Amino acid sequence: MPVSRNTIGTGLVVGALVLTLAALAYPAMVGVQNASTNQSRVIANTQYGPLTEADRNFVVSVRSAGLWEFPSGELALQKGTTTAVRTAGQHLVIGHAALDATCRKIAPELNITIPNQPTPQQQGFLATLQSDTGNQFDSDLANILRVTHGSIFSTIAKIRATTENTLVRQLADQANDVVLDHITQMENIGLVNFKQVNFQETAAPKPPASQVTPPVPQPGEPVVVLSPPAGVPTDGVPTGPAVTAGATPTASPNAG
Repeated sequence: MPVSRNTIGTGLVVGALVLTLAALAYPAMVGVQNASTNQSRVIANTQYGPLTEADRNFVVSVRSAGLWEFPSGELALQKGTTTAVRTAGQHLVIGHAALDATCRKIAPELNITIPNQPTPQQQGFLATLQSDTGNQFDSDLANILRVTHGSIFSTIAKIRATTENTLVRQLADQANDVVLDHITQMENIGLVNFKQVNFQETAAPKPPASQVTPPVPQPGEPVVVLSPPAGVPTDGVPTGPAVTAGATPTASPNAG
């Protein structure tokens, strides 16, 4: 049976993830390095409980994920060729808008600086989806997003089980629900190559998650606000402009 061009293209895209999945694994997905190797090290004692390096990196990673997965959802709403793809896009938009609102709310409370731009690797995934058309877009969306969500799913559970910080625990609860929903939506598209996906999640080397520190936004860098586009139900998610021009991040410099 001949192999379709779309299948070959998706295989190349998903197969390439084996080279970058280590950088997607929480919290290395933020694309920065040089932190302590002790993720359990307490870097701040807050009114909400002790904050560890793992806690801080988790908040940063959730924010970072939304910076490219939210626009991926917008692309799915615009370019998806099936109802399942467009529905998945709506879930991506709503879920990451809600997570982003939580991250922006708790970051100043915990003295955490959060990023305002996707990492180069995340931008690469987004560029692939931006250049895709037709069935190739549907397939790449399903497979790329299924791999990236799957790679962080187990880490969310670990943070939820170990954190002593009330705000981080609440974010982990929310992220668990959102990521599970997004995994389900990608699978509902019907184009996930599970052999490739499972290979990425089991075979790719994962460096110590502690070898990162959160990126610090440059002075004057605009605060990105992820908000559902017009016509998409928000289910209570606050709305606002895509970018608040001229605004500066409200989060204080990173503790530790």
